Amino acid sequence: MEASIVILVGAKIKLYRQAKNWTQERLAEEIGSTPSYIGRLERGEQNVKLQTIEKIAKALEVNINLFFEDEEEGFLRSKKWVWESMTLLLQQSEARQHRLYRILKEIVAHDENNKKNA
Repeated sequence: MEASIVILVGAKIKLYRQAKNWTQERLAEEIGSTPSYIGRLERGEQNVKLQTIEKIAKALEVNINLFFEDEEEGFLRSKKWVWESMTLLLQQSEARQHRLYRILKEIVAHDENNKKNA
């Protein structure tokens, strides 16, 4: 199942916000909104107006085009499981992202150990 544009844009909002080490509260304050609205956008639960994306891009100091598909994203989207995993992870809280990453690392390390011992 391909992620909708609402989910993809929301995931990118979260990605760029976290890259600045901003909370949802900080971004909401910067654009004159509420943290709950930012949360709904990031989870893809609410459509976002282009004017809002423009405000978010300006606040986060990123080009508005980054919220839409580019060459690298096209490549990642062609790798179905990578893209769907990344989209799923970005919809999670940061704490849960870290927990899932640690689990994935353990699985990979376990598989590598099994290969060495085989």
